Amino acid sequence: MPKHLIFYSSVAILLMCVFAVPSWAEIPEKLIYQPGQLKPTDSSLKVAVGETAPDFSLPSITGKKVQLSSFRGKKNVVLSFIPAAFTPVCSDQWPGYNIAKELFEQNDAVIIGISADNTPCQFAWTHQMDEKGVWFPVLSDFWPHGKVAKLYGILRTDGVTERAIFIIDKKGIIRYIDIHDINTHPELGKIIHSLKEINK
Repeated sequence: MPKHLIFYSSVAILLMCVFAVPSWAEIPEKLIYQPGQLKPTDSSLKVAVGETAPDFSLPSITGKKVQLSSFRGKKNVVLSFIPAAFTPVCSDQWPGYNIAKELFEQNDAVIIGISADNTPCQFAWTHQMDEKGVWFPVLSDFWPHGKVAKLYGILRTDGVTERAIFIIDKKGIIRYIDIHDINTHPELGKIIHSLKEINK
């Protein structure tokens, strides 16, 4: 595809992400838990840009385990940690990545979604967003509780993870970290820009 067409299709998808009605609007309001304003961050990061990403293996909602190192040499990886299913910001963030699938594919990247919820909860939540679920793996860091979040240094004192993004290149090196204010979701544009920088 010509570069100018790729550019315009990317812009169109970004506009869809900004202006589309969030998928969680389909979930009955009574099922969305309102946690209120939370402390922006509540953890101590244990990894840094330029380091090798700690490897892990976690169960997914498909019933299969997914190992981070299995993507090495094949795909850039965007780890998206979210605090909890059935909460407003989380229920807006991941549907946006569903709409933007093409942008991640153009940058040879896959998302891995992780929370400390159990697998049945994650399954129900993602299928409430869309009857087909989400296109990327959703992994449960439920037991041992928050083990991977602890490994990265993003487990909060109340037992949920920070809202965090780690971008890992094909060599397994961490290239971007955003420990985001838990009350808002990370900007998709910054994630895509970081992926483009990796692919230069």
